Amino acid sequence: MKRSLLLCIVVAASAFAAFGQPEFTVNDLINVKRVGSPAVSPDGKKIAYTVGVVDKATNRTNTQIFIMSADGSDQKQITSGSASSSGPVWSPNGKRIAFVSGGQIWTMKPDGDDKDQITKISTGASGPVWSPNGKWIAFSSEVYPECATDECNRTEDEKAENSKVKAHVSTRLLYRHWVEWRDRKRTHVFIVDSDGGSARDVTPGDFDSPPYSASTGNDFAFSPDNSSIVYLRNPDKVEAVSTNSDIYTANLNGGNPKNITAGMNGYDTSPVYSPNGKYILFLSQATPGFESDRWRIMRYNTSNGEIVELTQGFDQQASNITLSPDGKTIYFTANFNGHNPIFSVPVEPDFRLRIATHVKPVVDNVYAGNLGLSDNGRQIVFTSSSNAQPAEIFSASTDKGDVRQLTHVNDAAMAAFKLRSAEDFEWMGAIKKAHGFLLKPANFDSSKRYPLIVLIHGGPQGAWGDNWGYRWNPQIFANRGYVVFMPNPRGSTGYGQAYVNDVSGDWGGKAYRDIMNGVAAVSKLGYINKNEIGAAGASYGGYMVDWILGHNNDPRFKFKAFVSHAGVYNLESMAGATEELWFVRWEFKGMPWDNPTLYNRWSPHKFAKNFNTPTLVTAGELDYRVPVDQSLQLFTALQLHNVDSKLIVFPDEGHWILKPQNSEFWYGQVMDWFDKHLK
Repeated sequence: MKRSLLLCIVVAASAFAAFGQPEFTVNDLINVKRVGSPAVSPDGKKIAYTVGVVDKATNRTNTQIFIMSADGSDQKQITSGSASSSGPVWSPNGKRIAFVSGGQIWTMKPDGDDKDQITKISTGASGPVWSPNGKWIAFSSEVYPECATDECNRTEDEKAENSKVKAHVSTRLLYRHWVEWRDRKRTHVFIVDSDGGSARDVTPGDFDSPPYSASTGNDFAFSPDNSSIVYLRNPDKVEAVSTNSDIYTANLNGGNPKNITAGMNGYDTSPVYSPNGKYILFLSQATPGFESDRWRIMRYNTSNGEIVELTQGFDQQASNITLSPDGKTIYFTANFNGHNPIFSVPVEPDFRLRIATHVKPVVDNVYAGNLGLSDNGRQIVFTSSSNAQPAEIFSASTDKGDVRQLTHVNDAAMAAFKLRSAEDFEWMGAIKKAHGFLLKPANFDSSKRYPLIVLIHGGPQGAWGDNWGYRWNPQIFANRGYVVFMPNPRGSTGYGQAYVNDVSGDWGGKAYRDIMNGVAAVSKLGYINKNEIGAAGASYGGYMVDWILGHNNDPRFKFKAFVSHAGVYNLESMAGATEELWFVRWEFKGMPWDNPTLYNRWSPHKFAKNFNTPTLVTAGELDYRVPVDQSLQLFTALQLHNVDSKLIVFPDEGHWILKPQNSEFWYGQVMDWFDKHLK
């Protein structure tokens, strides 16, 4: 036994020496610290941010708040404990930081001292927002709409907890969402004195504010004069078929709220006041029922109600809008060719000029998020990552765009792996050129031939980008000895809205040919073994795997193994069980009884007789987006056709496999499956 152990050590040491660095494994991925939520102090001298550390033993991530100087020096942890602390927000005078811990709002001094619990609401509190004068903090909480007091909410929760009857009772559509049933509770906006006390519901009624179906964050804000609040709600009765979110303003002293975007039937979100109160800036989609329509930056004039678009001619989807302190410039991000650069647009552009010239690039070649600005508007702070580097906090000057990394939380731990950066790859798709990424093992040798894994993104209106991820991290696949291909076929964002639109009603058409042409092009590379090709995907990516499973007959190559996670398999049953009905109604021009031809044409289950490729099927039992029965039906068909297959269902997960131990198990099963069939 000692000799065997010694032999294992020698072999492992030889492998390490041969490759020059350790393999980046799922355990290393889990150990990566999660950096995010940068918040710039009002004077621009300090930045609060968060770092999350995964505790595999407890199966959770513990997040704490740190602070540093604006140049990245003097980094210090200012919260601690078994409960996570997150979402730091500076008070207007910079003397306090509000944050969430233990499901309640707290405040503290910037050095972490003098922590005060501000809310003690039984239903919990999240998303703190300060009023400009620092007197109030707004937040959201899920409450019973018929309850006017916290005691009423507490009593109703206790009744539900103590009852032996756990039946779900619903009288409206959108009765469940993501991983939770929405029987009675609604999300409302509350305000509380910043020194603490009783909280007041400022959006009472039987509706959600913000609408929980597509919220983009803290979708409420105070007016500059502290007299009113702006918030979101969906005015439509049947929320499951509606993406209509309107923006309302309400006086804090009472009175009827005003719908300022009535008549705009797409999704309106992320409202923010200009400092002088003249405008409300927000994001908006024009097309009702289409959740992937182009996000536009809009300007509402509070004096005359005029609404204009500031990003006309800009054919990408804006996000992360942030207003400069002087109220003259909006900074935002937009997915563009696999990156997420930072752009700017003036709040009051010269409309006599060409509209498209108003949008200017500020910081290129980054995958940015969580924007914040210094007090003089000259320095922008953001998170950024790549396929080779986990997210860290960066800054750049708004006039030069020069980028500087401020935190280095993971640099030392990641250095040993010498991960390769993703490489851009273009090929001729079904109609036009398509784009994606190739990722090679850290110890890549161009004289060798590698098996290929194709990772297919979800959506279908989504995209692979040059950014770090945890649910589908391509480095895990690459550093197991595979070359990874991440195509962005028809439907992908970042290539213009027409490219996004072209997948609707054509799920297995041009997007399928885009992918197959891409795989054929990659398989011709001298370092690819075209006889060892596998594919994996989730959600729409899982759909595409299921579709290819029934159409795995391309003469140029053949897939040898598949992994389908939460894949859409039977379009008809999916349409009746998914919670966001607007999605299937848009993608397939109605429900199955409205358009049976389209459902029959593109449903993978119609081609089960062709299944003959080994397939691993995985799903979360709490998945209400793509219900678990889709995966059960697929596995049943595979087994009945005597196809080598395996089913893994996580009873405590939803659409995404998130818990650390579950994630480790999932990655292990996936990699073992590919190793079995491709190596």
